[in-house]
Amino acid sequence: VQLVESGGGLVQAGGSLTISCARFGFNFNNYAIAWFRQAPGKDREGVSCIVRRQYDSRTCFADSVKGRFTLSEDSAKNTVNLQMNGLKPEDTAVYYCHALLLLGGGDVACESILARFPEEFDYGGQGTQVTVSS
Repeated sequence: VQLVESGGGLVQAGGSLTISCARFGFNFNNYAIAWFRQAPGKDREGVSCIVRRQYDSRTCFADSVKGRFTLSEDSAKNTVNLQMNGLKPEDTAVYYCHALLLLGGGDVACESILARFPEEFDYGGQGTQVTVSS
């Protein structure tokens, strides 16, 4: 399994950008895919997550991006896409996607996924840089 982020770049404040997490060899029905970001000198922040069970899915967002970012899955391309609108300079960071396999039953709160550490995930990517100029 491999996760590869793409789509990062330089954008002006107020602009939009979509970054993608491509999942290679990822054939699971129950999982969580989360986007995190890390800016220089700042703590790592959970941005958005999708929790998918076979017949249900839920998404959640950090308060800092709620209303500006949306998350979607493209099953044909096997990607998870983070659409970022109304970008601000403080959104500048390296964005990473991580995957957690949900084995067994039980409910997993989407927000709890965003609080996890990288080593708690089963797979992670190398990141893509997003820079927002003022």
